[in-house]
Amino acid sequence: MPIAIAVTSGDLVLPAPDGPAPTAAVFRPPGEQPLETAVTQAGLLLDQCGHLVVLYPDALPAPYVHRLHAVRALLESERIALLPVGLPPLAVGVLARQLRQLSLSDLGPGILASAARLLAHYIYAGAELASVARLDRMPVGLGPHVASLLPGVRFGVLVNPVPQLVRPGGAEIPGPAYPTRMTVARAGPRRESDWVTDTLAPAWQVQGVQEISPLPEGSARWWGTPRAVEFAAAIPDPSVLYQLIASVRREECRWCGLELIGDRCGFCSAPVAAAAA
Repeated sequence: MPIAIAVTSGDLVLPAPDGPAPTAAVFRPPGEQPLETAVTQAGLLLDQCGHLVVLYPDALPAPYVHRLHAVRALLESERIALLPVGLPPLAVGVLARQLRQLSLSDLGPGILASAARLLAHYIYAGAELASVARLDRMPVGLGPHVASLLPGVRFGVLVNPVPQLVRPGGAEIPGPAYPTRMTVARAGPRRESDWVTDTLAPAWQVQGVQEISPLPEGSARWWGTPRAVEFAAAIPDPSVLYQLIASVRREECRWCGLELIGDRCGFCSAPVAAAAA
């Protein structure tokens, strides 16, 4: 059985455009799902798949995060990895989709969980916004703040891998130097002139554009405005992702014994350097 992947919102379970991808489990907010139900759900996933990797945006409300930790504590299991991701909601869904595809490979649970941080660096995530007045995810100067008060003004924002802010029609955002497919979600109907799909996608030479509807539930809070066209350009080929992960040196977690990449175990959070010392 593939390693189980879970997210914290149903709109983060994105369809896979090509090839098979197991679906992701969804843990509901505390107000929508009793704790006993969440514990039972996680226990069944562990029985079926052995390990569970839960991805969630780092902006998830604190009670929701506490619920996830309570589930892991009640099960007394080190086979649950809780991974906060500093990406916008749509990009979190794209990353979860990549892990779902890779869960069918021979990557071990420690490798798969720790690979989330690596793969996140290769996702170009941003949005076209009507206002940046409440955008607190990157430095925004006084000029854009003032311009946000003007009607009809739009901003092109990239938050990952390198934050950038432009005005559509002016300077463009440099794209990835490797093949990607773009996933797009918008808050309303498509504008006659759509900067993301008509300008940015062709400039980045993406291999295709996948439209998702509606905008993820947490996007308005993340971007500081409900008027957004969110995008995430990522490597679509699981075999390329596998080769990328396989090229990284592997370590063994001295605490839980899992094989991993990077400097920290995704399951027990033990740092590699401290373990070696």
